[in-house]
Amino acid sequence: QVQLVESGGGLVQSGGSLRLSCAASGMIFGIDAMAWYRQAPGKQREWVATVTVLGRTTYADSVKGRFTISRDAAKNTAFLQINSPKPEDTAVYYCNTRGREVSGQSFDTWGQGTQVTVSS
Repeated sequence: QVQLVESGGGLVQSGGSLRLSCAASGMIFGIDAMAWYRQAPGKQREWVATVTVLGRTTYADSVKGRFTISRDAAKNTAFLQINSPKPEDTAVYYCNTRGREVSGQSFDTWGQGTQVTVSS
């Protein structure tokens, strides 16, 4: 079974920076993509950014130009660099990954989430 562990959340001031990490472990044969989502209090979970196996990145309009997603393919790890955060970026950030296990079974796995709080 594939597991994800996120880290790096915390309290940050507007205009500061924060880096989130997401490490996947288990019997992984290959990862197709890793993505970040977030859920603010009282709101639905929303997609933030994705990095594919080929390194292609896409972003939600609300974070474009401020957030950067990257990956270390050798370590099955993704990162989310948060620059110039705003109070509205406050949310629990979740990592998601999908791919295939050594057994051939596909997976679509979520992490437990990490809290990011932006103070004004």
